[in-house]
Amino acid sequence: MGKGRKVNKAKPSVSIPISARSKSSASTSSAGSSPISPVTPKTPADEGIEFFQSPLAPGEAPLRVYELRLDIDGGPHKDRSYIRLPPAYVPYILRVSIDAGTPASVNGVFKTNFPLDGGKFNRARFTERKLPSDFSKPIQIDLPISHAGAFVFWVEYDGELPSQRIKGREGYFNVDPVLRIKGRSPILSSELSPLPPSSGAVLQKDTVNLPLDGLSILTVVSKWMGLMSEWKNHFAEAKDRGYTMLHYTPLQERGESDSPYSIRDQLKYDPSMFDGKRQADGGKEKVEAILKVAREEYGLLSLTDVVLNHTANDSPWLVDHPESGFSPANSPHLTPALELDSAMIEFSSSLASRGLPSIVNTQQDVDALIGAFRTVMKDLNLWQYYVLDVAREKESIKAVLASKKTSPWTGPSVAGKSVVELAEVLRGSNVIIGLAELSSRFGVHSDANAASGFIQAAFVELSDPDALADAWVRVLDVINVPLYQEWEEDTKIAMDNIKNRLTYARLDENGPKLGEITKANPLVETYFTRCGPKPDSDPLVYSLANNGWIWAADPLQNFALLPSKAYLRREVIVWGDCVKLRYGSGPEDNPWLWSHITSYVTSLAATFDGFRIDNCHSTPLHVGVSMLDAARVVKPDLYVCAELFTGSEEMDLLFVKRLGINSLIRESYNGWDAKEYSRLLYRHGVGKPVGSMDEACLTSTEEIPSPTGKGPLRKAVVTPLNGSMPHALLYDLTHDNESPLHKRSAEDALSTGALVTFSYSAIGSVKGFDDLYPKLLNLVGEKRKYEVTGLEEDSGIARVKRVLNSLHLEMVLGGYEEGHVHQENDYIVSSRVQPGTQKGYLLVAHTGFAKDTKDRGYISPIKLRRTRAKFIMGASIDITYNVSADAKTLKGLPHKLVEMSPVVVPQGLDDESPYSEIIVPEYFPPGSIMLFETHLQDHDASLEEFVVSNSQEIFGNLGLVELNVVLYRADGEERDATNGQFGVYDVPGLGRLTYCGLEGWMHPLRHIMRHNDLGHPLCEHLRKGTWSLDYVYDRLIQADDLPNLKNVAQWFKDRFDRIKATAPPFLRPKYFALVISEAYKAARRSVVEQCSEFVLTGHDFTQDLALCAIQMYGLVKSASLDPSKPTPSLAAGLPHFAAGWARCWGRDVFISLRGLFLTTGNFEGARKHILAFASTLKHGLIPNLLDSVRKPRYNSRDSPWWMVQNIQDYVKMAPDGLTLLSEVVPRRFPKDETWVEWDDKRAYAYSSTLAEIIQEILQRHAMGIHFREYNAGPNLDMQMRDEGFNIDIDVDWKTGLIFGGNAFNCGTWMDKMGESQKAGTKGQPGTPRDGAPVEITGLVKSALTWLDGLSSKGKFPFKGVQAIVDGKERLVTYKEWADLIQASFEKCYYVPRDAAEDTKYNLDSKLVNRRGIYKDVYGSGEGREWSDYQFRPNFPIAMTVAPELFDSQHGLHALQLADKVLRSPLGMKTLDPSDMQYRPIYDNSNDSTDAAIAKGLNYHNGPEWGWPLGFFLRAYLDFDTRVGAGKKDIKVTLHRLHQALLIPREHLQNDPWAGIPELTNADGQHCSDSCNTQAWSASTLLDFLETVHEVNAKVAK
Repeated sequence: MGKGRKVNKAKPSVSIPISARSKSSASTSSAGSSPISPVTPKTPADEGIEFFQSPLAPGEAPLRVYELRLDIDGGPHKDRSYIRLPPAYVPYILRVSIDAGTPASVNGVFKTNFPLDGGKFNRARFTERKLPSDFSKPIQIDLPISHAGAFVFWVEYDGELPSQRIKGREGYFNVDPVLRIKGRSPILSSELSPLPPSSGAVLQKDTVNLPLDGLSILTVVSKWMGLMSEWKNHFAEAKDRGYTMLHYTPLQERGESDSPYSIRDQLKYDPSMFDGKRQADGGKEKVEAILKVAREEYGLLSLTDVVLNHTANDSPWLVDHPESGFSPANSPHLTPALELDSAMIEFSSSLASRGLPSIVNTQQDVDALIGAFRTVMKDLNLWQYYVLDVAREKESIKAVLASKKTSPWTGPSVAGKSVVELAEVLRGSNVIIGLAELSSRFGVHSDANAASGFIQAAFVELSDPDALADAWVRVLDVINVPLYQEWEEDTKIAMDNIKNRLTYARLDENGPKLGEITKANPLVETYFTRCGPKPDSDPLVYSLANNGWIWAADPLQNFALLPSKAYLRREVIVWGDCVKLRYGSGPEDNPWLWSHITSYVTSLAATFDGFRIDNCHSTPLHVGVSMLDAARVVKPDLYVCAELFTGSEEMDLLFVKRLGINSLIRESYNGWDAKEYSRLLYRHGVGKPVGSMDEACLTSTEEIPSPTGKGPLRKAVVTPLNGSMPHALLYDLTHDNESPLHKRSAEDALSTGALVTFSYSAIGSVKGFDDLYPKLLNLVGEKRKYEVTGLEEDSGIARVKRVLNSLHLEMVLGGYEEGHVHQENDYIVSSRVQPGTQKGYLLVAHTGFAKDTKDRGYISPIKLRRTRAKFIMGASIDITYNVSADAKTLKGLPHKLVEMSPVVVPQGLDDESPYSEIIVPEYFPPGSIMLFETHLQDHDASLEEFVVSNSQEIFGNLGLVELNVVLYRADGEERDATNGQFGVYDVPGLGRLTYCGLEGWMHPLRHIMRHNDLGHPLCEHLRKGTWSLDYVYDRLIQADDLPNLKNVAQWFKDRFDRIKATAPPFLRPKYFALVISEAYKAARRSVVEQCSEFVLTGHDFTQDLALCAIQMYGLVKSASLDPSKPTPSLAAGLPHFAAGWARCWGRDVFISLRGLFLTTGNFEGARKHILAFASTLKHGLIPNLLDSVRKPRYNSRDSPWWMVQNIQDYVKMAPDGLTLLSEVVPRRFPKDETWVEWDDKRAYAYSSTLAEIIQEILQRHAMGIHFREYNAGPNLDMQMRDEGFNIDIDVDWKTGLIFGGNAFNCGTWMDKMGESQKAGTKGQPGTPRDGAPVEITGLVKSALTWLDGLSSKGKFPFKGVQAIVDGKERLVTYKEWADLIQASFEKCYYVPRDAAEDTKYNLDSKLVNRRGIYKDVYGSGEGREWSDYQFRPNFPIAMTVAPELFDSQHGLHALQLADKVLRSPLGMKTLDPSDMQYRPIYDNSNDSTDAAIAKGLNYHNGPEWGWPLGFFLRAYLDFDTRVGAGKKDIKVTLHRLHQALLIPREHLQNDPWAGIPELTNADGQHCSDSCNTQAWSASTLLDFLETVHEVNAKVAK
């Protein structure tokens, strides 16, 4: 580093990591691939492709697949914007997956600069893969990864505007380099004693792969190492101390300051390293030879700094290429800064003549010097760089006016404006030239011609040139005011900075005390290097800005360029020996410099194994990217690290992912106390916490095709990616920071150095740290040489470091990836564990933050549950603080490393478990450490394998109802089924789970497993006891009504018993999660495999919705399809409709049946529900409330039509579906419809076929239905008025429409009955919908058309119905009835867009609120005629089941209106927001006097219901493909409609109920009175997805 290059660094911040170089590769389809790159010679990408196309090798290990899920816009989630991938020792796959139907899939193209088709990497060349367009299956692109690198990717797709293409957010993936070193033998004997160098950690012949975490880096300053011929001694020392890589400060020829970071010639090595004359190649061959020796004979890789930001101030090539630096000639804004700098130098040479002190001894001296220099600075008149010369401007204006060559003003009107307003207009115009450019004195000026036109336009009352010129001066005076203020502010800041720097450099106790002020050693450091070859060389060309740093600077802003004024304001902490390099925006701006530095970088890449990017945060990003790209061409597996001081994790991450930085340097001494240091260790070095779950629980196996489209299927283990933090290179101390003696205590070197080695990360140190140097060495001025102390008595902490560094390497190679850090007072305990063997090591360190104390401090005895510990070693250090400097050799503080006597670890047993207890000895002063080996007592090595065994055999044999118990059951269901013995589990600190089954546990576990959140309340609960394990077993073993569950219970018991017996409490969360997640995966797989092909091959959203069918279909005791025994039934929703009379609703069942049962393939479940409800037919209706067929209630006008629609769907979708019509159904009530109890002998006394029941429904409606509900009155419904119990339904034989209901009942799904006495709404329905509701009309038409088709083919035993038409009873055929509805529908329901067409339709124009819609009801009751015209989401139901009723253009427009007006995040608004009744917030507890909302009367007057969304989507798909955008390209429609599913998809994935809610309040807000998951809400979305699936199948054909 250059002079004074000491940075008081902000704590490094952490960002999501990006590693070295990475690759992407081909998609599952080769469609859309780019032209193949040349394949000779083979590149790493070519070799990767060859691997995937090659035959399987015998015993080939499963392929690794890392899956990165993208957001809906094709970009990575913020937490996954940077992905770090492991080295490609064997090629593997990065899988990028996107949910089908998301915006990014609209003609989506995946683009990356990874060479997918082979060939060389080129950052600017992008290959692409077209995304599959199947809406029913997941979108996956598999990229073959075969070499290191840093790559970018994004998805490009169509926008909503014509020809619009959208580029999604960029993501980055970096692949770690492959590093290899000589293997080393174990450091410990079989008795766990450290072995001597002759037998411990001995280099082996074979090489091993070295993960980045295995790096142990030692920083050495080459100029203190002596001649290269002496370096082997340093190599031997570093190897014996356990290091695997040496970091060399720059070895290039140094400049006059002798700083290694002030490089004089980038292409030559410093001559002082060589015994003789440096060779013509600049010493490159000899350097490579010695580094080869280090690598092959000592097992040491090499790392060097690459310095891109600056060159030495005496670099000879600056004379020939001054354009390489920033000068006033190429950066004119530096001109005043140069003037100021030169004035400061001249001032410094004239102090004596000015009577000023040249040596600063007091603050008064500082004040005197600054006071005098302030006068000098004022005399420079630098204000002339800021302002306009008013006198000159006045004359220029007068001259132009006299010549009559003015340019007319074309800007905004300025006549009559004040001078202040005119000045403001001018600042934003092109009239004033040179503002803020600072390029020359009075360089700010006006375009006189334009200024003349402006002033004439502003002062129209003036014509005299002198008067106009005077007016111009007045305007300029206003413009100049802030410019003078700017100059004053800049001058003040510059003077303050000069004063502060003078004080620090010459007076402060901790400053460098620079001594006498002279011209050569001026007042403060010079900001410019004067490198002119001759005395008269142009100073504007040859005065080059020195480099440095600025407090809290924006790293993306080059402080040598405008708008920065850092050089003028003296804000740069300058390195006077370094000239800042000027790259421009690319090679074309400075060809020679780019060529020169590229040669330097590529030469280093060929020589060294890794780079440390010096001053990385100030390196222009585009320069760093280009140079590292060039370096990686030479060495693809180049390791790159850097230290960043951006002050922002987000900015750190930007550098990491753009540059492909493999490791960010972190420093232990940034921890200001033991607590903060433990946090740093945890953050950067713990690896994974002990008992981590992600790898064990989240991976899955599958067989995958070659990503190239050619080659065999391969078994693969798929691991989801979370996103990465930058990998850490954790130093105990870096080479440019103060020593332990200065920052804490010298003794702390032992404890801090030891703790660093226990980090599961790359680690680093400096020789001076290990050798206990008393202070930071000056890289510039220090001339002494290192003393090679090896492992001798005077080697500082080296003997401990040898053991711990070697153990660090062994632990990384052995997979000791789990760790724990515990801090108590000044103690830090760090442990590492191998998760497979549960063997580990534990380090106890007493940190030394305070000097001059030997106090033991306090730490509680360390209890290790079910774990044995054996002492390996311990040490403390005695240090003498008197420092006697050696004139020639760098030496550490006098010291003695004291080895501890062995510590016996006692064993104990308490109520919880056996344990070991480590007790710190009485003498354990700060800096002391102890090391133990640990292993789990009676470790069950096969436990992990056992707990996941046989899951498929057990869960694969379960039926759907049994899977309901295993996976779900809400609290009400469980309590009902178990007579109150069990309910949902309550986790302390977390609360009650949603379900009793596996889904209840999986909701918190998904987060815990993905993020290894072992501090979660559930994990704490599991560590404290086994109650959760017992609960899972106990609730299943007692399920006597489902005997197959006994096997499931036993499967859990076997695993939980073994966990209880062998796993310590701290591992219990892991094994519990492993059992639960494996059971969940097996149970889910069992469900999916019992489903239809549509579900089996579908994407996650389809399968998640299909799981809702299992969620809702279960066995409870209080609700059944058979009054004599419990049978499985479909719940309307959870938790409110879990059991009893409220569980099973006729309408809900038959709206839900198609999606939940028929599309998923559960035809038997559908059949049972159809037959059960058919058996209850009475009055031509089926019950809305089934109540286990015991006390069914008949108040639903739409339910029979929903059932007939479901029978139609069943016949069409089920195998041999038509046979259902011949099923014989015992009838619950006698023929005379007398109400009898279910066990009365008259019940079930006769039977009908299902076809006869269908006919009865139609026939009863045709003749009219008129009855009063059985048991009418408050015992039946305490809210309803007496009139409401009267049920009347008739057919209007002029239109064919069915009318029914009255003002006091609500016979459709919008069935909220008023309950408020206070508001006067008790017994008043919120939405009576009496008349002919549009969806009933559609359902009737659908039934008639279907039956007509069957009848005409002889497949239905009836032709029509008997009806009284025009006073005569006659047969009305199904077709005749259907035709009546067809003929009248548009006329009765449509509201035209143009009022001029009203006469064509049956409507009252005065009542129309919105046009271009379909009425919700036709023929509402007297006084409520306006309700016909309410815009609600019911008409798409009719469009779906009977699309022929609708004019296609009318229908599409109405749907488009619904999309705009009614569609909401999770469903459809139940009422048009423009309607006076619209109230979107449902609160059933509201007992106000507001009649519109009291007691939730607005249930269907605005709140957003889920289930109508599916019908809307199906209708829109149909009509848009008939006459809309989809007619030309159906994918346009499909993409549009899938946007509506994005929020439901996200909700389903993240909500603990794992379903779609019944309703939400305005704009998707949660409604506390809603069911959290509703059968029909999920069902209708499945209906839509199944329709899409069928469309895809047709397109594929």
